Amino acid sequence: MNGEIVLVRKLQRADLNRVAEIWLDTNINAHNFIAAQYWQNHFKAVKQMFLQAEVYVYEDENKNRIEGFIGLMDDHIAGIFVWKEAQSRGIGKHLLDCAKSIKKQLNLSVYQRNIRAVKFYQREDFKIQSEDIDADTGEKEYFMVWKRL
Repeated sequence: MNGEIVLVRKLQRADLNRVAEIWLDTNINAHNFIAAQYWQNHFKAVKQMFLQAEVYVYEDENKNRIEGFIGLMDDHIAGIFVWKEAQSRGIGKHLLDCAKSIKKQLNLSVYQRNIRAVKFYQREDFKIQSEDIDADTGEKEYFMVWKRL
């Protein structure tokens, strides 16, 4: 965020293609233990779901480009996605902090094999509440919860 002019705002219809591109690319890269075809098969449906969800985008106004987004459904984080070239720059934390500022508690499911994400959420005070198996992928996942103190 060094010198960047940053804007976090609600998703607009014009953002849809960029957000969908980030979603697909990030899922394929972060979940290399799931076939890329799985994500590609869900692409069109998920793209339409963005319009029904509460989505906030992180835009670098210097580049005039969305670098990441967070999707919420009530208190559930459907996901935080950051474009590969923009990762490890605090964008995910910034988006999560925005969600924490408007919600009293948040929950999410994360694949156990996505160790980087599990550690990120634990650093951000999410606690593992339970383990389950994702019915679609057969992958083990954690259900995690954060509550404002």
